[in-house]
This record gives sequence, structure tokens and C-alpha cells, in this order.
Amino acid sequence: MTSRIPRDTPLRLVPRRPLTAARRTATTRRSRPARPPEGTPSIPELARLARAELAAAVRLARWAGTGPGSAGPTGILPDATVREAAAVLGLTPGQIRTAWDRARLSGLIELHRGTARPGWRLRAWDTDDTAVLRGWVALFDAWSLAHPFLPPGAEAGGTGPALAPDPALVAEVIEAAPQLLSFLHLSQGPVPLDTLLDLLRQRVAELRTERHEPPAAGDPLPALLDWVLEAATDVGALRPRDPKRPDEAVLTPLGSWAVWVKLEQICVAAQGPAGNMEQSAETMLRACARLSPGPARTEYRAWLAARPVAPAVAELLETARGEDALLRGLAFEALRVVGDPAEPAVCAVVHEPTLRPYAVLWLAELDGGDPDAATALLTREEATWLWVDTAAAVADHGDDHLLVSHLETAVQGSVRGLLQEVREVGHPRTVQVLVALAAAHPDPALAKAVRKAAFQVHTGEA
Repeated sequence: MTSRIPRDTPLRLVPRRPLTAARRTATTRRSRPARPPEGTPSIPELARLARAELAAAVRLARWAGTGPGSAGPTGILPDATVREAAAVLGLTPGQIRTAWDRARLSGLIELHRGTARPGWRLRAWDTDDTAVLRGWVALFDAWSLAHPFLPPGAEAGGTGPALAPDPALVAEVIEAAPQLLSFLHLSQGPVPLDTLLDLLRQRVAELRTERHEPPAAGDPLPALLDWVLEAATDVGALRPRDPKRPDEAVLTPLGSWAVWVKLEQICVAAQGPAGNMEQSAETMLRACARLSPGPARTEYRAWLAARPVAPAVAELLETARGEDALLRGLAFEALRVVGDPAEPAVCAVVHEPTLRPYAVLWLAELDGGDPDAATALLTREEATWLWVDTAAAVADHGDDHLLVSHLETAVQGSVRGLLQEVREVGHPRTVQVLVALAAAHPDPALAKAVRKAAFQVHTGEA
């Protein structure tokens, strides 16, 4: 289910933009109002469905946050930990492994040097419907990782030969899947599997013709269509097959809403900021995320004016240490409003790996340096880590086109170089960033390369 990596694909996809500008792209939003199709459940009802779909993953994530929380350097749970979790949670080992994969892919768990920690979404799970829906959409985007393709005979206990189709064909089916899901959404009801198979054959043939590839040997597409539908059902986007109408497929309300979101390229609306002076730094920064830079600075000044400088700076830095990359970037934007009085506290955190890239750039700008030239003060690894961190903020809070634009800001000169260094940098959100980028990018060859890298990181493959 992987594909060939494009040969040194250049990163010059959009006009050159400085890294400092890219750090602010996550706060840029479209103003078009959300208008879901008639009959779409409300956001609270959709969130309830998403919570039910990820219930086992949430239970496991909370157990990992209070229990041993140990995962190997690849993020795969050791057998002893699987057995312990199964005994405590009353699940089978297979259910534990499935829940673990879902928790990682949805951002409920993040890995830091082999140790599992609760992600910021887990802390907001019971109170923030938007965070819940974004977590489920992250799993939906990663359906091919959550339910990888196993050729007939390769399943556990299978007795037949494992005849795997061409990996490039599997990648083309993954690329064609959004078209199938869009057709299901636009049909607004059950669709015959024969119709979906015809659509898949047509799309794969178009892709193979465009790439001058020969037709696939045999007829592997029916099995691959079954895999796509099973995977979509597994993550909650499709209804289980009706025994009375087994040859039809239909989206769930959650799946239909998610496809609509993808088609419309909008984000779930959040409440606008108001009365933030007495709020915590985290609440204030979340409210400012939807503001343009000027109004946001006004909010920062009002919040800072209501409290002593030292505690305010300490609270902003503590917020920056959290898992939400957008809040990390916004915290340092607020510290720019503080200016010189914040310098000692920022200097004190310059050796903290998570904060160092931001602190180095902040201090350079405070000294009057060119913000774009200041990036040269970062090591290659630090610059790559910052790129992934910013991409995580964009993936969580921005639109797809912002994530695609952010690709060009990487310090590497090619996609191959970027993906290699992203795999090595060890950022806890690497898989989710790569999956989101693959889902958003319009270049099919590049999207396949990014999807392959996500799979390698997720499975611990070198």
C-alpha cells in the first residue's frame, strides 16, 4: 500500500514565503459560513457519534496516561503492556492494539521518546466538541493506516497464498477513495457496489493512463474496493452492510458530514473571542486564534495589562509547553508584545527541546535581527522540528490550502529530503501531519510519497 517516491521532487510549489510567515498561517481562516446539507446532525450530535466511535481508544489513552504508558521507540505496544491493558480494561489483546492505533492516529496519545502521553485532545475530550470531531477526522484521513490492506491469505490464520497486488495499484486505490466517498455523499443514499466498482475502475484506469502504466494484472480491484469499504466502515464513515441489502453502501451521518467538510474545505466553527482579560492564557490564546494579527495583539495587550508581567510570562510559557502547537506559536506571539521584560524567562527555556526553536527566533527578533535570517541560528534538526510543529498547528486549526502552502517553507530542497528528515526528527505529531498533508495535497505523486512516509513512521519501518 505504498508507492514509489518521486525522484527529488522540488519543493517550490508556491512563491517563496519566509518561515516566520508560515508560523502564522494556522491563524488564517476563510470567512465563508458553514452551510451543511439539510438533515446533517448538529455539531453536538456529531461529536457524540465520534465519541462513541473512539470510546475504546479514549479508555486506553486514559489508562496509558495514568499507567505505565510505555511504548517502544517505534510506538508499538509491547506484548506485556497489551496483556496488562486488556486485563484492566476488559478488552481482548486485538481490541487493545486496534484502540492503540486509533488513539495515536486521532491525537489522543502522543509519543515522547518511547513514552506515551495524553494528547491535548484527550484533555478536551469531554468538553470540546470541535476537538472531538477533529480527532475523528484525523482518524478518517488515516483510514488506510488504521485498516491496512491484507491480501487474501495474509490474514491471521489464513491458509491460502498471500497474493498481493502491485503496491502502486493499492496507492492508486487510496488516491481514488475520496472520489468514491464523494459519490456516496452526493448520492444521499445507498449506492450499489457495482456502481462504485465501475467508478473505481474508471478512476484507476485514468490514473494509469496519465502515468503511462500498464493495466493491472488479473482483476484485483473488487478485493481492493472491499478493503476500502471495510476500512471506511471500521473508522465509522460507512454503515455496516445491511444483511437484506448486502450489495449496497451508504455513509453514516458522521461520514457524510466529514466528506462534506472535505468538499467544502471549511473548518468547524468555534466561538469568537470575547471578554478574555480574566481568562487563562490557554483560553485567551484559543480565542485569539481566529483573529488577524492586529486584533490579536490588542487582545494580548489587554490580557497582559490585567496581571503582573512575571506571572503572565510564566503562564504563557507553561501554555507553550503543552501539546497544542498552535498555542505554542501564539504564546510566543503574545510574548513579542511583552518585549524586553520577557527576555530572562525566554532565555531560561532556550534549552528545552520543545520551546528552543521558538525561543531562539524570539530572542533574535528582540535583538533587532531580521526574522527570516534568524532561522539560520537553528540547526537543521531544529528547523525540521519547527516545520513539523507548525504543520501540526495548521493541520489542527487551518484549512487544507494552508497546509499545502506550508510545504514550501521547509529548509530541505526536495520532497525526498524533507520526508527523510521528518522521519528522523522524532516529532510526536509526525504521522498525523504527514497523513493530513497527503490528504490535502493536489499532486497525486507527491501525496503517495507522503502517505508512504506516514506509513513507515507509524509502523516503525526504517
